[in-house]
Amino acid sequence: MHAQIVLFDGFDPLDVIAPYEVLYAGGTASGGAVSVELVSAEGPRAVVSGTGGLALQAVAALDPGRAGLVLVPGASGRVGAPGETPDLEAGTGDQKQDELIPVLLGRTLNTELPALLKAAMRNPLVTVGAVCGGSLVLAMAGLLEGRHATTHHMGLDLLDATGVHAVHARVVDDGDLVTGAGVTSGLDLGLYLLEREVGPRIAHAVEELFAHERRGTVWRPQGPAPTGL
Repeated sequence: MHAQIVLFDGFDPLDVIAPYEVLYAGGTASGGAVSVELVSAEGPRAVVSGTGGLALQAVAALDPGRAGLVLVPGASGRVGAPGETPDLEAGTGDQKQDELIPVLLGRTLNTELPALLKAAMRNPLVTVGAVCGGSLVLAMAGLLEGRHATTHHMGLDLLDATGVHAVHARVVDDGDLVTGAGVTSGLDLGLYLLEREVGPRIAHAVEELFAHERRGTVWRPQGPAPTGL
């Protein structure tokens, strides 16, 4: 499995680094069965996160035709005060630190990223994943209508408003779409993908290495619906 983790201006570093380290360790533990790289819509460049100006280097352009995993992080910025309305027009300007998260996410719509993600989702050889607000990036691009997904608990209403079946779970597996909730869920998402794609022994070895136990049940649209709860 080759994983392409997407960087965009204002991304949340932990959304990227947590699954990157898990998948990289999975590649080491499996003798190279997993590879991972950081990419951007624009190609190789230093991409500035939304956390204190921290930058990571994209080494290639996102290739939606390459089989494997495409993983989209969320953004890091201000949540905003109750009732504060984001100025979405600000999404067309230059990035400033501590901008509202919806503005940072909305800015991705003005790049080539939505078209590349659409092509990735149409590729039967690609699984698309998202951590935290990465689900909102996909949803705001109109790519998740009717699908099951999760995001940070503060964004579930917005996710639902885009026509997504928003699920309050830490990891949601909807087939070729696998999403994680809050930022630390990137660890659990990475471990689950290792288990699903490479096997539980590799996932368990990485889990032990990182001294982290996956939390919660992975939600899937299978089995009888619960009643009487």
